[in-house]
Amino acid sequence: MAEELATLARRTADRLAEKHVGVVVAAVAGDAVEIRGAGSTGAGHGRPPGPDTLFDIGSVTKPFTALALASLAVSGTAGLDEPLADLLPEGAAVPSRDGRRISLQHLATHTSGLPRLPRGMLLRALLRPSTPDPYADCTAEALLAGLAGTRLGAVPGKRFRYSNLGAGLLGLALARRTGTDYESLITQEICVPLGMTDTVVTVDGARTGRLAQGHRRRGRPVPPWHFADLAGAGALRSTATDLVAFVRAQWDGAPAGPAGLTEAIRLSRSVEHRRNRFARVHLGWMAHRLHPRQGGHLQIWHNGGTGGFSSFVGFDPETRVAVIALGNTRTPVDAPAFDLLRALQADHASGTS
Repeated sequence: MAEELATLARRTADRLAEKHVGVVVAAVAGDAVEIRGAGSTGAGHGRPPGPDTLFDIGSVTKPFTALALASLAVSGTAGLDEPLADLLPEGAAVPSRDGRRISLQHLATHTSGLPRLPRGMLLRALLRPSTPDPYADCTAEALLAGLAGTRLGAVPGKRFRYSNLGAGLLGLALARRTGTDYESLITQEICVPLGMTDTVVTVDGARTGRLAQGHRRRGRPVPPWHFADLAGAGALRSTATDLVAFVRAQWDGAPAGPAGLTEAIRLSRSVEHRRNRFARVHLGWMAHRLHPRQGGHLQIWHNGGTGGFSSFVGFDPETRVAVIALGNTRTPVDAPAFDLLRALQADHASGTS
């Protein structure tokens, strides 16, 4: 099986490298893991990326933010049904609709009714489409000021509406409740128990030399994005090695530390909002079942992208397989990653894994 897994990972990395400056692909099947890199990290030194190369993971940050919520819910520090307003500064104006207030669970499942972006940000993007760092001005003060004038597009809890604003506010609110910053929150609640040493917001020290350079679709280098206080929506950087630990915890639980994180992982997937017959959203994760003619397998996933990076993390806890794909180009990595995930699921069904 190890040889087959290595072949599948290498083929996917080579396929992605055709449209990316550099990529890393991890294929996981039970206890077996294969990580393959292709292309270059960029930044002038041209090294091939590998298991410990740091990439922006963009919106793959959101499952971390939601798992932090689940962890705090298990410990009794915060409640899934707790109103967002209770975790914000006194006097902060939070919109509601038809008497329904936005809860933390609504933020984690994209059912708050909030728009995708903070108030005024879409207009700025239209007026300045080449803005190199679009979220840099999303301070807590700016987010809360914009929130006061925001109208909800749906009654909270009723309809899925993907929202970077909502995920960012969740990260901000949880950091305030725990009296720390977002990066420290994720480190304490998730990374330490799972032994993840390279999942960070700020890259400094020895990690700097392992950070890939981001690129536009045509391979032009671009500066990194900074999310300010919207960090919970997309600010994390990570490695294939750390993300393998993150997905394996989805079926094995936390290998060390408090048992509460294992319970939090179960909670994060037990909460769901059904979008249609096949698709639903959990705390931080998208999920769907393939059509029976495709095997009927469960796929839980999230993708991400920043100005110069793209990412995908997907897994099936029933077959214990997972795929991680990281690229240092803006071009999405989703299609080859989903193909690899289906191949691993099919191999499991046929008894070859």
